[in-house]
Amino acid sequence: MARSRLKSAARGTSAGGPVDETAKLNRSFGWLAALGVILVLAGLVGLVYTGLATLTSMLLFGWLLLIGGVVGLLHAVQARASNFFWLGVVVAALNIAAGIVIVTKPEAAAEALTMFAALLFLTGGVFRLVGSLVVRGPQFGWSLVQGAFGLLLGILVLASWPSSSKYVIGTFFSLALLFDGLGLVATGYGGRRIVSLVSDQTRTTGQVPNSPQGGQKPAQN
Repeated sequence: MARSRLKSAARGTSAGGPVDETAKLNRSFGWLAALGVILVLAGLVGLVYTGLATLTSMLLFGWLLLIGGVVGLLHAVQARASNFFWLGVVVAALNIAAGIVIVTKPEAAAEALTMFAALLFLTGGVFRLVGSLVVRGPQFGWSLVQGAFGLLLGILVLASWPSSSKYVIGTFFSLALLFDGLGLVATGYGGRRIVSLVSDQTRTTGQVPNSPQGGQKPAQN
């Protein structure tokens, strides 16, 4: 009697719990892959319509700053008895002001952000070039190529500024969406494949998960 109960419990555990967990994992990885596909499509559309992608990214950035500033201001008001009250108010006010400026004037904000990005490329490329020539470490060639690429990219962006502001931010934003989406697709597909392999192996070996004896039969009473 006890033996039959143990067998039925083991049979129910192997047929119910692991199958449900496998289905949940497959659904989770499937949603992850679906989100990746959406990001890849958005990135491809942004690469085709770079001007629209630039405007969209700037408006999104502005609204994020605005909402973050409002939330930070409310949090600072709630914690007004602390020593960091005025610091929180100042930071929140700056975020709100920057968000309002970006939302109301996205083209001017894109020009300023493009100029800032070009200067970062220039300074980063110069420092990387000089550092690779001075240090000459094991990654000398790769650091030299990276520095030269950053310097060239900064010069190209500045040479066509401010017209370059219409497509630079959108291109970077679209490329980020594209690569993030590809990463999510690869993660979702790889996760579903691993779950399927583990499920097939468990089903083939006949092991009962969550059992203290693995695939061994329950002890007789």
